[in-house]
Amino acid sequence: MTRLALLTASSLAALALTACAEGSSDPFVGFGPNPPLPAPHKALLPTVGVPDVVGWPAGAAPKAPAGFTVTRFAEGLDHPRWLLVLPNGDVLAAESASEPSSADKTNQGIKGFFQKMLMKKAGSSKPSPNRIILLRDADGDGVAETRTVFAQGLTGPFGMTLVGNTLYVANNNGVVRFQYAPGQTAERGSGEPVFELPGPPINHHWTKNVVASPDGTKLYATVGSNSNIGENGLAAEAGRAAIWEYDIATAKARIYASGIRNPNGLDFEPTTHAMWTVSNERDEIGSDLPPDYLTSVKDGGFYGWPYSYWGQHVDERVTPRRPDLVARAIVPDYGTGPHTASLGLAFYAADAFPAAYRGGAFIGQHGSWNRKPLNGYRVVFVPFAGGRPQMPAQLFLTGFLNADNKIQGRPVGVAVDRKGALLVADDVGNIIWRVAADGAR
Repeated sequence: MTRLALLTASSLAALALTACAEGSSDPFVGFGPNPPLPAPHKALLPTVGVPDVVGWPAGAAPKAPAGFTVTRFAEGLDHPRWLLVLPNGDVLAAESASEPSSADKTNQGIKGFFQKMLMKKAGSSKPSPNRIILLRDADGDGVAETRTVFAQGLTGPFGMTLVGNTLYVANNNGVVRFQYAPGQTAERGSGEPVFELPGPPINHHWTKNVVASPDGTKLYATVGSNSNIGENGLAAEAGRAAIWEYDIATAKARIYASGIRNPNGLDFEPTTHAMWTVSNERDEIGSDLPPDYLTSVKDGGFYGWPYSYWGQHVDERVTPRRPDLVARAIVPDYGTGPHTASLGLAFYAADAFPAAYRGGAFIGQHGSWNRKPLNGYRVVFVPFAGGRPQMPAQLFLTGFLNADNKIQGRPVGVAVDRKGALLVADDVGNIIWRVAADGAR
């Protein structure tokens, strides 16, 4: 047999061997403050599911609940990942992609083969555009008529935040800043370095987000782990799986919270102003274990990774053991389903949507590649009351998987625009979707 045929045969065998590890088809499995945690199941070969990527047919769009309309705010972009709405209504979209490292041991073997296959099919694994696009809807009709390259020459740009007249951008290795004037459509240069974050050569979870504190005195940046559960060595995890705090006045940085495997979305709950994040949990112990999660973030808090999950549930695969850290691991506030790849997070503080949505959290779930059946590929809404997440959650934007279970798009960042509509970055469809309430002002 040829090498390709052998590889195909081994891949099919892997799929057959892992069929018994299929998870629940309940769209809300693993949701809520006390999700069920089945016994860990480590198969001989990892569970994988690599769906075809077909993109969106002309005129097609995701589905929102009754009373909402979905339109294409902008299309024809190049792998848009994250969004920032500026005070004048302009929207910044960060275009970036993964560039796998040969030093990353998690890219090896069967799991790595399938992961790279999906990334290539979805357009994620390619030279990164490394730029930020400015989109302007000058006539207010919900469609951006103009776009300009706002900044370029960046390094894996992702998160963005504005403090006064300073725009901060999180590259894959640190935060840079630009001076911004209202209405400005382009920046010169690639930004002034502010503070470094753990980055290459491995940089397994490469995306970095940055947000400003409600009073504008501090920045908070997310850094994902360098592996699934430490396969690249725990020394490679220094400063990672963490949220960093940077004091703008003193230029001092520190780790604010740790043990969070891959935090991305970061926002402040509008009534208590507490910090919340969404994080992707670990793989290869079952299709329904453990759930990704939404949680408040405590100063100095440790959330378990890699030694345990959902509090004190020890991951037996990780050595050396750290019972001291496991004992103080904080239980997350709210499960968001296993392997959903919960990335985007935006609290709804506007008033254009019905009252039931006000104060709640929208979460962009990028979707699984290592679970059967597939999970995520949607935007969910979690209601809040008294500063706490409530049940039940709601499927808010669906249809990113078509009727044949093929990928039309994958939602990432979510943001609320100046008119109170929800914007969703779709990095496979290369579209920014806009979801508006019918009859909204």
